[in-house]
Amino acid sequence: MNHLENEINKLKEEISGMWTMVISQLSNAREALMNFDKDLAAEVLFKERMVDVYELKIDKDSESILALYQPVASDLRFVLAVLKINTNIERIADVAKGIAKFVAKSPKETLNQELLTAGRIEELFAMLQSMLSEVFSAFEEENPKLAFKVFAKDELIDKITRSLDDTLADYIRKNPSEIHETMQIFSIVRKLERVGDHCSNIAEEIVFCTEANVLKHSKKKKLKNS
Repeated sequence: MNHLENEINKLKEEISGMWTMVISQLSNAREALMNFDKDLAAEVLFKERMVDVYELKIDKDSESILALYQPVASDLRFVLAVLKINTNIERIADVAKGIAKFVAKSPKETLNQELLTAGRIEELFAMLQSMLSEVFSAFEEENPKLAFKVFAKDELIDKITRSLDDTLADYIRKNPSEIHETMQIFSIVRKLERVGDHCSNIAEEIVFCTEANVLKHSKKKKLKNS
């Protein structure tokens, strides 16, 4: 194994380690919100620093590989893909942080379970955790077919979140005293929607890396292959 192959393998281990941590962060943010667990929320906020360290190291190591080894073909695609995947994973971690911060800073000790149900929060979290794990498997296995499945799921997430505009507006009309809490749930729904977008972006990079196929801005192609 030559120096470039060693560096590529190290980079893959780094991005996999960060990915695993972010999967855990999203899971803990879900549990913290559903149980309004302030201690767990604080743990998510603390571990965000570790995610940031990962992100900076992966960026630095990727740039070093490009500068020192000038990779070509599949190696070049892999490094370029990792740079973009790194950004998207870090942004998913930011969503987990934002949700944890809401729980940790809230003066309340509980959250209205009826409102959580109306916002389909548990369902959205479950779908997104599945997507994030699935796209991770696609990366680990270098499996573009598995990556393609994520696109259709992102479409479904978008459809659900659009429908929640009317649902939450109707909830406010029926419960005007809970407008502030409802708007917080609406903000969380939007954050979760962005997780789906980031998973879709990662899936695009996996397809690019494995098939040299650029899917960006090609919505019809995504749906056709999903």
